[in-house]
Amino acid sequence: MDKLELKGKWNEIKGKVKESHADLTDDDLEYEEGQDDKLLGRLQQKLGKTKDELIEWLRSLG
Repeated sequence: MDKLELKGKWNEIKGKVKESHADLTDDDLEYEEGQDDKLLGRLQQKLGKTKDELIEWLRSLG
């Protein structure tokens, strides 16, 4: 799968992620442009999903 294209939409998506998983912290959801893999790695650890599952889920929220 391609990299996430979060730039510009991350604040909106982040709110939806927090609604779904209230146990995620702001640190878990910290996004820096070009650092998709770091964000996905943190989410994989917390949610127990594969990278492809996370990308598909995050895209569905955007």
